Amino acid sequence: MPDDAKPSYRRILLKISGEALMGRQEYGLEAETVQRVASEVKAVHDMGVEVCIVVGGGNIFRGVSGAAGGMDRASADYMGMLATVINALAMQSALEGMGVYTRVLSAIPMQTVCEPYIRRRAMHHMEKDRVVIFGAGTGNPSFTTDTAAALRAFEMNCDVIIKATKVDGVYSADPVNNPDAIRYDRLTYREVLEKDLRVMDATAIAHARENNIPILVFSVQEAGALIDVVQSRGNFTLIEDGG
Repeated sequence: MPDDAKPSYRRILLKISGEALMGRQEYGLEAETVQRVASEVKAVHDMGVEVCIVVGGGNIFRGVSGAAGGMDRASADYMGMLATVINALAMQSALEGMGVYTRVLSAIPMQTVCEPYIRRRAMHHMEKDRVVIFGAGTGNPSFTTDTAAALRAFEMNCDVIIKATKVDGVYSADPVNNPDAIRYDRLTYREVLEKDLRVMDATAIAHARENNIPILVFSVQEAGALIDVVQSRGNFTLIEDGG
């Protein structure tokens, strides 16, 4: 790595959607994709960056779709939270297979497979140079894993939230379905809310704004993109206060 290739952040929260771990599959986990994402997390960690991760569960179960199918919304949301723990354990297995010490902390206690989320315990793990993976969202129905990411970033004193998506930033519309969609390099929290860009839900954006935590949005499908983003290189959209 060149001498000038230094990380721009001391401590990051990486938000990975469940869909990002599907790879080319229609559902579930693609081992190759999990391994690739884990290898990039390891590379960033080896640069001296402290890393914590929030994973989604949409590749296994999505609470909104379950509720739409007639299921009780709270029950559907809890099922979605359990799906995030499955993804967190998969990421832990991949990282530890690469020699990275990792801990999974769940907002819903399940001591047989992971530790319960306790803020001081999570801080201790990060100070011990472990990658901490947060599962089960906030532990409450009606709150997305985006909101959980904003909350944990605040609690862990992270410098930035890095959101891994399928596209290389924030667009005015879905670029897959609309070739005329405009890509933004920089946005304010207010612009994200006013334009209803939906890169993260409004609660997450508001929480990040209140605590002045910038958000970087990049494509996890581009090899090496996470490493570039941590060094403020490559393609990404930066969301921060316009003041």
